Amino acid sequence: MNKQPLYLDAASTTPVAPEAIAAMLCYLGSSGCYYNPSSTNHLPGQEAAASVDTFRTAIATAIGCEPEEVVFTSGATEANNLALRGIAHTHASQGKHIITSLIEHKSVLETCRSLEREGFTLTYLRPDSGGTINPDAVKNALRPDTLLVSLLHTNNETGVIQPVGEIASLLADAGVLFHVDAAQAVGKLPLNLSETPIDLLSLSAHKFHGPKGVGCLVIRNRRHLRLEPLLTGGGQEFGLRSGTLATHQIAGMSVALQLATKHQAQDHSHVSTLNRLFIEQLEQNFAIKIHGDRERSSPYIVNFSIYGISSDALINQLATEVALSSGSACASGTVDPSYVLRAMGIEGDALYGAVRASFSRYHTMADISLAVERIVAAVRRMQELD
Repeated sequence: MNKQPLYLDAASTTPVAPEAIAAMLCYLGSSGCYYNPSSTNHLPGQEAAASVDTFRTAIATAIGCEPEEVVFTSGATEANNLALRGIAHTHASQGKHIITSLIEHKSVLETCRSLEREGFTLTYLRPDSGGTINPDAVKNALRPDTLLVSLLHTNNETGVIQPVGEIASLLADAGVLFHVDAAQAVGKLPLNLSETPIDLLSLSAHKFHGPKGVGCLVIRNRRHLRLEPLLTGGGQEFGLRSGTLATHQIAGMSVALQLATKHQAQDHSHVSTLNRLFIEQLEQNFAIKIHGDRERSSPYIVNFSIYGISSDALINQLATEVALSSGSACASGTVDPSYVLRAMGIEGDALYGAVRASFSRYHTMADISLAVERIVAAVRRMQELD
């Protein structure tokens, strides 16, 4: 009987929660509420629109903002693009300097590089050796023409959590807009926009057991903070994101986020136990190095190297047994080492041996022990070949 691969790549995507699947099915098929929520000239369309309003309100409640501040997108990549391009193109007269970091998600870094080609000036902050962006570095980088700062909440490769609250407060005092990519944080870590002065926040449903292909950009004080849209057309989503809304995906995202919010403390405790077990069992067999400050990291992600073992070789050995990652799933197919770890000053064997394991609420202690057993066996095979 073939072994079922263990999927320890939850930072890439999570399985959709059964409750979210059930919610989605209500908006599919001829017996469901499959109607176009923009067609409000008839009762079926009004029913679909009312459902979208309900889901939007639930999402807003979960993250501490107003429903009208939630703009649905296809995910965090689109939301990041809308935030950066929308602000830059609308408010360039107020300043053309943008601050970000060298360890951002590619959807932010590539957008920033595109804006540089359009004449914007970018400052790329370097993290410390533990993967943290120091608030003082942000403060020192501010200029009179600084328009926007864009930073990850939780790094998708290392799991390091940035001091977002402190940075948000200093930027609010300076009158500079703050965008946060919270794809790896929403639903997993405490985050309340009513308590933290973040202006724009991106998220993806499939990171917290919702469906792929849907997310949102939260725009605080949206009636006054104008953005140029990426997509034009029918004017849906307050004129910021034209196109027919995917009601079933929005339903799945809303239910998944409500579930994640309700069980956040329980899930965090469970995943913290899995994280500790994974590291402890690996350390019983090998000398390993953890990348990123463990005291400041999300338990959902661990980035590590096994001394003398390359990441490519280990991942290939485990391809049918344990799903691990050598970095961001969005960079699949590349052979370059992690730019995130390089920015942290990690080089040599540690860099080329770095792999990421990431966990979800549906993993069990038995899963972790079996994964470690398979990793150990794979490493032993590789060592015997040397």
